[in-house]
Amino acid sequence: MKTKLFAAVVACLCFATVVVGQEPIDYSDGDAWLCRPGRADACAIDLSTTIIAASGTLTREEWTADPDAPIDCFYVYPTVSTDQSEFSDMEANEAELNVVRQQFARFTSQCRLYAPMYRQVTLQGLRVRTGGTSLASGLNYQDVLNAWNHYLENDNGGRGIILIGHSQGAYILTELIRQEIDGRPVQDQFVSAMLLGATVPVARGRQADGGAFREIPLCTSPSQVGCLVSYVSFRSTIPPPENTRFGRVDEEALVAACTNPAVLDGGNGDLRAYFSTDRQAIVGTSDPGAWVTPDRDIETPWVSLPGLLTARCTSNEFATYLEVTVNGDPADPRVDDIFGDLGAPGRIATDWGLHLVDVNLAMGNLVELVGEQAEAWLDAHPQ
Repeated sequence: MKTKLFAAVVACLCFATVVVGQEPIDYSDGDAWLCRPGRADACAIDLSTTIIAASGTLTREEWTADPDAPIDCFYVYPTVSTDQSEFSDMEANEAELNVVRQQFARFTSQCRLYAPMYRQVTLQGLRVRTGGTSLASGLNYQDVLNAWNHYLENDNGGRGIILIGHSQGAYILTELIRQEIDGRPVQDQFVSAMLLGATVPVARGRQADGGAFREIPLCTSPSQVGCLVSYVSFRSTIPPPENTRFGRVDEEALVAACTNPAVLDGGNGDLRAYFSTDRQAIVGTSDPGAWVTPDRDIETPWVSLPGLLTARCTSNEFATYLEVTVNGDPADPRVDDIFGDLGAPGRIATDWGLHLVDVNLAMGNLVELVGEQAEAWLDAHPQ
C-alpha cells in the first residue's frame, strides 16, 4: 500500500495527555460538525455503487438518503488527521472528509447523521509520544463529550440513537457510554453502539455485559436493541500474531468482544463490503488495479463484491477477532483479493490486521442492521 503513514495509524494502543488551557469548542457553530441533517456537507455525497458479480457482470445500485429517518446516528471518526501537531485543529481537510465518506455517509439511508469534528490525537501526535493516559481521557474525549451534550440538549428531542465509532473514535465512545449512558436515564434512547476496530472487553464466556459496561450486552439478534456490535478484523490467512494490537485482553476473566455483523448469533456469514472504486482506505490508497478482467470503466464511486468475503468470530492464543476469508476464484473474471492491509506486499504489518477497512468490510450488513434496530426501537417506543 502506498502510504508513509502506516506506522502511525493507531487506536487506543497509543496515548493521549490532557491539554490544559484549551478553550472548549462551540458546538452551536455548524462549522464544528462534519455532518448534520438537512444540509449539503461531508455526508451529502454520491454513494451509487457498481455491484460486481463473480461472473464479471456489472450492475448499478442506486442509493438515496432518507430525509425522514426515524432515529439518529452519532459518529466519532478514527485517527486520520495529518495536521503536524499533537492534536488536530478544527479545520476539516481531505483526511476528515474522506473518512466520513468511507465510514459514515451511507448510514443516512437509515438515520439522521451527526458527526462532530474534534481535536483528536493526530498521526503526528502518535509518532512522538511514548507514554501517558488512555486515548479516551484527554482533549479529544472532552470535545466529543461536549458535542454529545450539545446534541442531546438541542437536537435529539427524545429520538433513538445509535453510536458509531472506529479506532480512536470507538475508544472515545466506549468511555462516553461507560460514563454518560450505561445505567443512566438516556440509556432508554440508546438503540445500539457500533464500536469497530477497537478492543472492547466483555466477560469471558458470556454474550452479555461485564468488562467495559454494566448493562449493555452484545447484540445477538437484529431485533435486539440497547446492545453492542464490536469487532476487529483479520484475514483468515494472517491471524493475530503474538504482538497483535487488537483483540487482546490481559485480564483472565475478560475477552475482547466480537459480534459478526453478518450473523449476530454466531457462525459464518457473507460480508457485504463497500469499497471506493479508486481503492482509497481511511489512510492511504492501494495500487490501482482492475476490479474485473478484462478491465472495464466503472462509473460509480463505489463497488461491492457479493460472495467474495465471508466472516466468523473466532479466537487464537493471542486474540478474539473477526476472521475474514477472501473467496477469490482465479477461474472467474472478478478480482480475487481485497486491499486493507497496513504496509506493502512482502512487508505487511500483521499486527494491524485489516484495520484500514474494518468498517468497509461490513458496511452493507451494518446499514441493514441499523434499519432493523431502528424498527425494533420504534416498536418499543411508539410516538
